Amino acid sequence: MFDSLSDRLGSIFDGLKRRGSLKESDVTAAMREVRIALLEADVALPVVKDFIKHVQKRAVGAEVLKSVTPGQQVIKIVNDELVAMLGSDTSTLNTIGVPPIAILMVGLQGSGKTTTTAKIAKRLTEKDKKNVLMASLDVRRPAAQEQLKILGEQIGVKTLPIIEGQMPVDIANRAMNAARLQGIDIVLLDTAGRMHLDQALMAELIAVRDATKPIETLLVADSLTGQDAVNVAKEFDEQVGITGVALTRMDGDGRGGAALSMRAVTGKPIKLAGTGEKLDALEDFHPERVASRILGMGDVVSLVEKVAETIDQEDAEKMAKKMAKGEFDLNDLRTQLQQMSKMGGMKSILGMLPGMGKLKGAMGAGLDDKMFKRQEAIISSMTPRERVKPKMINASRKKRIAAGAGMGVPDVNKLLKMHMQMSKMMKKMGKMGKGGRMPQMPGMGGMGGPGGMPGMGGGMPPGFDKLFK
Repeated sequence: MFDSLSDRLGSIFDGLKRRGSLKESDVTAAMREVRIALLEADVALPVVKDFIKHVQKRAVGAEVLKSVTPGQQVIKIVNDELVAMLGSDTSTLNTIGVPPIAILMVGLQGSGKTTTTAKIAKRLTEKDKKNVLMASLDVRRPAAQEQLKILGEQIGVKTLPIIEGQMPVDIANRAMNAARLQGIDIVLLDTAGRMHLDQALMAELIAVRDATKPIETLLVADSLTGQDAVNVAKEFDEQVGITGVALTRMDGDGRGGAALSMRAVTGKPIKLAGTGEKLDALEDFHPERVASRILGMGDVVSLVEKVAETIDQEDAEKMAKKMAKGEFDLNDLRTQLQQMSKMGGMKSILGMLPGMGKLKGAMGAGLDDKMFKRQEAIISSMTPRERVKPKMINASRKKRIAAGAGMGVPDVNKLLKMHMQMSKMMKKMGKMGKGGRMPQMPGMGGMGGPGGMPGMGGGMPPGFDKLFK
């Protein structure tokens, strides 16, 4: 979501790094550009002023201007201040208390409260092994309670039975009583929202808060709404008292100012970030990792975590054995495409690799979930024998496969070309692996062990980006 800001800052810092030495006027000029970039990204003006003041104070010091690498020193200072702006330490969801404990979800209508409630419930159930109950307190929006019930069925989490005509406080009390009787650990209370802030909404939330004594009051805010999200956060905190923020649509194309301003304006930590529509697309918000992404330094730690969560160890070992023999058929390619799709796609992966931000932009918008689905559809249109022996796919077979996938023959050719290049690379890796070492592809550093990154086969084949255009 910080692509435009990251590009702007990248070009500013490239100019600084090219200079052998820096004068105070160079730093001042660069900070002026940084200030404009932050304001254009919709960061709150008071936050920008404080940020620039702190950076400039440190950047014009003797230890920077007389440094051997002054440009790099300035970037480090900016990184440190970005982390401080975002909250310094990672703040996780608090689930410690005598069960049942309540977590109150608040926010404006359309911010993504109900979906975020389900995402948190799924996370608490699967990762933390908690017994969770979800309850919808939204009696105003049509079918709001039914929506939460359906989401609960999808993720296998209990929802409070709907009783028509009950008011929010009564529903909240019933949820807490049901949780006590059923041995529930955590009750997630999904409250009603409004199109705008009003006193009736605040009074309702305060009554629910006082009745349930929540351990967490999470504000769900749409990160694409910019300054409005910051003003809403401030108002909710002053009247209801929030303990943290869950930002939705962090994978969008917005300017990112809300995320950068939220912590500084409210003093409350951003705890969670929604990174997609899927119910498992929810991450802890790590200030230092977000700062690294903004400055184009990548986020290898998050990438490794995603790999660990996505890839089955047994499947990875099978793939490594096949690759050691130089084998890589279209079934393997489909598996790799599915794994990459689960991880957010190629653009998401590249965004987490140091120095790959510009390459991500050069590849264009074609590298998304739709592209992976198209590639999978083509492979699914093949016979089992064709997947194992792609060389047998002649012109007539290509026509049949293309028709079955609802695409054209050129699409089939692109896929086969990609597989051929990846297969060649696997064979090279297999031969070199016998010598006790695996090759490293340019730009990938030491990433990946046997098999490298999912879908990458240990690296990026030559012209890989062109195959999707």
